[in-house]
Amino acid sequence: MKIEHVAIWSQDIETLKSFYEKYFYAKASSKYINEKKGFQSYFLTFMSGARLELMQRPDVMNQKGKSSQEYTGYVHLAMSLGSEEAVDELTQQLVDDGYKRISGPRCTGDGYYESVVLDPEDNLIEITI
Repeated sequence: MKIEHVAIWSQDIETLKSFYEKYFYAKASSKYINEKKGFQSYFLTFMSGARLELMQRPDVMNQKGKSSQEYTGYVHLAMSLGSEEAVDELTQQLVDDGYKRISGPRCTGDGYYESVVLDPEDNLIEITI
């Protein structure tokens, strides 16, 4: 058994699609549009085969609190890059491009080398080895 995909409601799927394509080399499917429901989505496939669905519908509102506030439910996506150097380089590139770094890069108490950044809609992305 495996997780087939994870989905994120978005206010702007085009911006999120571009972010994950540029920084994490995701490949996007064709956009699915259901005009009757006002629903749009992309499936993004990563090199590992993992998939992320970006969904948008005008009646879905942003209920997330401030980015520093914790909340129940899904918390972050963890992206494995393969080396500390890759974590350092991508983290710095994201910061240089104006994305907010929450922490790291650092070695955590449980042995991970990671940084945490926010994507364009304040979803937490953990970048690790």
